Amino acid sequence: MLTYTFHNNTTPFFRILKEKVDQYFVTQHLDKAGNVKVYRKSIILLVTAASLYTLLVFFTLPIWVTLPLCMILGFTIAVIGFNVMHEGGHQSFSKHAWVNSLSAYSLNMLGGNSYFWKIKHNINHHTYTNIEGMDSDIDVKPFMRLHEGQPRHGYHRFQSLYWIILYGISYIAWVFYEDFKKYFSSRVSGNSNKKGLPLREHVIFWFSKIMYVLVYIVVPVIMVGWLSWLIGFLIITFFCGLTTSIVFQLAHVVEGTQFSSAQPADAHAQDAKQEWAVHQILSTSNFATSSKLWHWLLGGLNFQIEHHLFPRISHIHYPAISRFVKEACSENHIVYAEYKSMRAAVLSHLKYLHKLGRT
Repeated sequence: MLTYTFHNNTTPFFRILKEKVDQYFVTQHLDKAGNVKVYRKSIILLVTAASLYTLLVFFTLPIWVTLPLCMILGFTIAVIGFNVMHEGGHQSFSKHAWVNSLSAYSLNMLGGNSYFWKIKHNINHHTYTNIEGMDSDIDVKPFMRLHEGQPRHGYHRFQSLYWIILYGISYIAWVFYEDFKKYFSSRVSGNSNKKGLPLREHVIFWFSKIMYVLVYIVVPVIMVGWLSWLIGFLIITFFCGLTTSIVFQLAHVVEGTQFSSAQPADAHAQDAKQEWAVHQILSTSNFATSSKLWHWLLGGLNFQIEHHLFPRISHIHYPAISRFVKEACSENHIVYAEYKSMRAAVLSHLKYLHKLGRT
């Protein structure tokens, strides 16, 4: 087992920042959870996805219409994940626990598994961000090298070219391979202990997987034929995987973000300890925060620093609280990484992949 510890003697930095953010919600008479803006957006996204599915499966459309609609549906599924599932999984979609739980289970409707995701994302990723051996979100070995502590192979020289293929197939691999690997091994990651699922989650796992096969495979094959279904399904899942992967990578795997390595549990070597909040900032980057469109589509994930510091606060508040975070970072001489546009962040990610593949 690997382990990583943070500095226990915290500075006033995060305490003071939290006080300022809490005071903001008090003075503005706001709830930290989502509100009607989140609910309205979720309805729009769900209706859009259902409408696209209906058009593609139950209506005969020309191919020049079908192909773009498949791309849009794949993108929409990812956006639902950002705005509905992700917020619900962090208990920030609503102030009502049952609504958050229902929102989180929307992942099961999309083919994934909410129970596994919460452990992998909320615990492994959010606690140990960019820490090799602990954060399984950066563990895509041997296909890609995302951290200097990971071994480099000859084919990594081309990872800045073939990344688009791996990102594109990531969603279908998640649905049909990774979830089942977690289920049968009882491990969410290679560094986690075996942990069985509650009976309720066993039922939900199999029910949701069967329903996914029926809705996304069986019914479409019956209605449009297996070849048309296969082409459409591959396009939909490719664009969903590509969108999801890019958004995550731009938040953590770009030039300037910090990476660390965990140690064996029985090792006596000391980590280069940091305060947890400082580590979150240094291992994370924002992008395109001035764009209202990207903020709406990505569920605030372009404000990744704010999200990692305050995951229980809904994304609709991130633009407002970002000024408190920036001020605190400036006062404490902490680098606040931010790319002004999506294009700049993508270019930085590709440069980073190129560098890690060759040095």
